[in-house]
Amino acid sequence: MSDFVASAAILVGAFFMFVASMSLVRFPDLYTRMHGATKATTFGMGGILIATALAFGTPDVAAQSMLALVFLFLTAPVSGHLISRAAYRKGPNLAPITTVDDYGPYLDAERAAAEEKAEEESEGGEEEEAPGHPSAGPPP
Repeated sequence: MSDFVASAAILVGAFFMFVASMSLVRFPDLYTRMHGATKATTFGMGGILIATALAFGTPDVAAQSMLALVFLFLTAPVSGHLISRAAYRKGPNLAPITTVDDYGPYLDAERAAAEEKAEEESEGGEEEEAPGHPSAGPPP
């Protein structure tokens, strides 16, 4: 019975991995491609790791598979989010067909605040800075 469940989990995992690869080809820009690839790959690897744990049936392989699954579920979405956020700041623009940009207003406000701060510092002239850590200054 566990062989059938393991086979079904492998098929589900392979389906999600196929969906992830199709998202890389079909989606219009970097951000939607990363979204599709991270979500579907996470679920695909989840199915494959569960199938591995069921197929081998030993406690050590099951523990390793579940540990890898937890690590994957914690790291893949976070890394995908951070990479796409960094790309949004420096990289390619959104596709022209993209209709919703929730991050744009926040980034514009952040840039405006940084420009204001830079203007205030340049208008203020030479101000004495508070002493920092002793190792931060020039050598005695």
